[in-house]
Amino acid sequence: MKIGVSSYSFHTLVRSGAMTQLEVISKAKELGFDAIEFSTFILPEGETPLTFAPKVREECERVGMEVVNYTIWADFLSSCDGDWEREAERLQTEVRVAHILGSPGMRHDATWGYPADTQGCARSFDNALSTLIKGCRAVTEYAAEYGIRTMVENHGYFVQDSERIERLVSGVNHPNFGALVDIGNFLCADEDPARAVGRLMPYAFHVHVKDFHVKSGNEPNPGKGWFRSRGGNYLRGAIVGHGSVPIVQCLKIMKANGYDGVLSIEFEGMEAPLEGIAIGLENLKKYLAMAQD
Repeated sequence: MKIGVSSYSFHTLVRSGAMTQLEVISKAKELGFDAIEFSTFILPEGETPLTFAPKVREECERVGMEVVNYTIWADFLSSCDGDWEREAERLQTEVRVAHILGSPGMRHDATWGYPADTQGCARSFDNALSTLIKGCRAVTEYAAEYGIRTMVENHGYFVQDSERIERLVSGVNHPNFGALVDIGNFLCADEDPARAVGRLMPYAFHVHVKDFHVKSGNEPNPGKGWFRSRGGNYLRGAIVGHGSVPIVQCLKIMKANGYDGVLSIEFEGMEAPLEGIAIGLENLKKYLAMAQD
């Protein structure tokens, strides 16, 4: 398996001005990654995703960095005034960005939940599922014409559980549509990562390796840097290997299921980003070797 990195891992450096979006590419190469995944460009002034993508691809080709995925925000329930067809059309423009990048895959969200004014039982996942299926299918059918596979990720609370992801992928029922499996994000829905990875590996197109520190919701609020899981536990982004995610166990499950794609590190910790990313890469290489046993 190749080891990649999400550009999101560097986003605090880019937003602070310490590094440009293009400099992230050469830094990832310097750190020793095989590939890079772009997560919603932080655009220079005057640029759009369509105008900026050729510059990103050119820089990746210059340094010899493979682009493996393009990751963007979407919401078929709330965006575009709740019009899933308009949202699908918007995402088709993003497919063209992924094509310019030369990315074989594009991850988009399904939804972050209902609008705040939605009441009662109408807020259920079951009631939303048919709309999400239609939206995801429209995007993936369009993307297939470009040779780009599309996927949803387990995040955003509402579509985070492995069972919900499985139902969505099965409902779309298209060979071009699958799952981006983030092994850490299951903790945001208080789900055991290893069990969830085992459920979703048959549908996995791409994998994020992410780690979290976890504290029980019965304990006092740990303060800055922590957020709540859906069930009220406390989570904080961690360097890969420093948190509570059973990474070696998850890698063994992937191996048993024949996954041979890219593992993208997504660092969300409070540590200095370059140090956190570098330590995570070192640890992941070690864990991959352990998972071969």
